Amino acid sequence: MSACAARVMLLLLLGSGPSWACGPGRGGQRIRTGRKLSPLVFNQQVPNAAENTLGASGLAEGRIVRNDSRFSELVPNYNPDIVFRDEEGTGADRLMTTRLNEKVNTLAISVMNQWPGVKLRVTEGWEEDGFNSRDTLHYEGRAVDITTSDRERSRLGMLARLAVEAGFDWVNYESKSHIHCSVKSEKSHTKGGGCFTANTAVQTSDGRQVPLSELQVGQKILTVDAQTGQTQYSEVLLWLDRNPEEMRYFVDITTKGGRRLAVTPTHLLLVRRPHETLAVYAGNVQQGDELLGLDSSGDGTLESDVVEFVGSKKQRGVYAPLTATGTLVVNGVGASCYAVINSQSVAHMAFAPYRLINNAGHAIRALFSSITGSVARTAPAPQVGVHWYASTLYWVAQRVLPQGMLF
Repeated sequence: MSACAARVMLLLLLGSGPSWACGPGRGGQRIRTGRKLSPLVFNQQVPNAAENTLGASGLAEGRIVRNDSRFSELVPNYNPDIVFRDEEGTGADRLMTTRLNEKVNTLAISVMNQWPGVKLRVTEGWEEDGFNSRDTLHYEGRAVDITTSDRERSRLGMLARLAVEAGFDWVNYESKSHIHCSVKSEKSHTKGGGCFTANTAVQTSDGRQVPLSELQVGQKILTVDAQTGQTQYSEVLLWLDRNPEEMRYFVDITTKGGRRLAVTPTHLLLVRRPHETLAVYAGNVQQGDELLGLDSSGDGTLESDVVEFVGSKKQRGVYAPLTATGTLVVNGVGASCYAVINSQSVAHMAFAPYRLINNAGHAIRALFSSITGSVARTAPAPQVGVHWYASTLYWVAQRVLPQGMLF
């Protein structure tokens, strides 16, 4: 596919709010306009989502301690326009990820502009004592609690609004004494798409359960018809991503029906809502949501299965097959083949040219076989990494689209 064709396709996708990276990059600073800013109210969150979801600051990736290799990724903030409480006397409050450091420095300027003579005050940054909840982003240097240097509580609502404008990924007016802000992980920005683990199982057309690590292009596996919601077998066209050695963080989902699925946060799962079924980022799936599970009767129907637990884990090996239907059933759960784009129909449209190419290839090979009587075909070597078609879309998107339009 040419870059020009890819550009046209990408522009068509803009209307549905596409996201073309596995996770967020640092992003540009928000440009302040002349509009009047409204303060946040007590207990208001922006965005209105749980902190550890994809729509906010993302999943916790594990506590960082001083003897951890990841400790070197934290940077100290010595900005003289920021007051650090540092009650421990260790300088821990000054340590943070590069992304958080950028947002804090941006906010410090906004605070001085809003209230001359007043500075931003950080009451807690990186936490190493273990006094907070297990999944707090303070343990990773991705969160700060803030107030102003004069400790004037009447300023907190506007301080929270300024934090939103500064580009923090999640802002919570959680206390009458401070504002909590956090950011996405640096490592969540990768070129890969959404994937499953190596031991995730699919059902082939001969009824076998096959792990994705053994699945081959050309096999037919159980999928979900997007129009009828019924299951059907569909050909595996390609690997959107396949890398047995890559380490990745996965959302670990367990249902009341005993199904368990590990999938990267930006992958789309099929969630049943009243009167409709939606493709939802795995990172936004929460306890109580209803996934589509394969009925145990064996008749190929799907039933609702309530999510009982959502956790996270790090594992080696990423696999993302693309079927002709754009869906698949993995570990008995209905899922999309797609990730990163927040629309099943738009993502499926983006890969329509490849499906046409693939169908044309089938027709040419069938014609050749009928003429020569030969049906032999050498199997290609297993793919490693992101497929060239998906990679082309990522490459063009990063250069053609404004940064704010990328996930």
